[in-house]
Amino acid sequence: MKLAARVSQVTPSLTLAIDAKAKAMKREGIDICSFSAGEPDFDTPEHIKQAATDALKQGKTRYGPAAGEPLLREAIVRKLQRENQLTYKPENIIVTNGGKHSLYNLMMAMIDPGDEVIIPAPYWVSYPEMVKLAGGTPIVVKTTAETQFKITPDQLREAITDKTKLFILNSPSNPTGMVYTPDEIRAIAQVIVEKDIYVVSDEIYERLLYDGAEHLSIAAVSPEVFDRAIISHGFAKAYSMTGWRVGYLVGNVDLIKAASKIQGHSTSNVCTFAQYGAIAAYEDPRSNESVELMRQAFAERRQAIVDLVAAIPGLSYIKPDGAFYLMIDISKFGMSSLEFCDGLLTEQKVAVIPGIAFDADDHIRLSYATDMATIEKGIDRLATFVKSKL
Repeated sequence: MKLAARVSQVTPSLTLAIDAKAKAMKREGIDICSFSAGEPDFDTPEHIKQAATDALKQGKTRYGPAAGEPLLREAIVRKLQRENQLTYKPENIIVTNGGKHSLYNLMMAMIDPGDEVIIPAPYWVSYPEMVKLAGGTPIVVKTTAETQFKITPDQLREAITDKTKLFILNSPSNPTGMVYTPDEIRAIAQVIVEKDIYVVSDEIYERLLYDGAEHLSIAAVSPEVFDRAIISHGFAKAYSMTGWRVGYLVGNVDLIKAASKIQGHSTSNVCTFAQYGAIAAYEDPRSNESVELMRQAFAERRQAIVDLVAAIPGLSYIKPDGAFYLMIDISKFGMSSLEFCDGLLTEQKVAVIPGIAFDADDHIRLSYATDMATIEKGIDRLATFVKSKL
């Protein structure tokens, strides 16, 4: 069969592939220490599960509006006002099948062939692939440890051309865990307004912050950037709802109508009763306690993993401010990240993600969204592997 040309332009997700391989090895009885998945190891809070269960019992099992249940869109409006000082209406919001789907809808609704989308690297694996699927051109701007893997205003300004339509901002970041400070966000916003381009802010990790880091949504900087800002968000990370597949996109009414049209001909509505669980995530006061307990656990694991890695000769890192990822520099070993990760998995049964997936081939990514015992055992195995390669 001759497949569409667009398929050959897209790279499969290495993060999903490696996580699947690690899980398959575990099913075979192999003792695997996996740091691969970007998924909290906590269960969804009980009150959220109960809300979905109640919705099922109440018959919330039918088709719903393609743009999402009205009650959920209203809950999202209240959340954005309460936590981000952003004023939207329900018609500015579409509920999607996870945060990833919100970004895919955005690209399909906004990007034409020839349009350029600026993406700082290291980046989340799906950003450039979605741009390609929409016929656009990803423009990757490399960042370095010297700037804490954050794009500078000058870098952004220099990358913008007359074909630039969109800039992708991710803070807190997957894969680096870096968080743009409010001043850095304001500086980026100034370039967005000056160059009259759009920005999509992926804010799905906003509740997972450490050491006093602050999250400022770029849409809240000024009325001028508000008009050019789009927000991608979801319930997966902070509420441990990865399998629920509930996310959302926020933007101007014309964009949301276009995304709803696309969704109406692809997936239609998000699982109806799952949306009632999402309402509880935002509306039930118990959610704040659940999120904080998980954040504190991640903070403890973060400290443990950086302390353990710091004791391993040849490895270096920048301590993350948010999310639950640690990028480790492996440049001293003379191996590609794929070679390093394959050797680590084969020899020591430790699964991590090669940096090549994020356009950072001299790094590997570890997720510390796992239990402390796995962290201690896995980093000990990493130390053994590194020692054998020095």
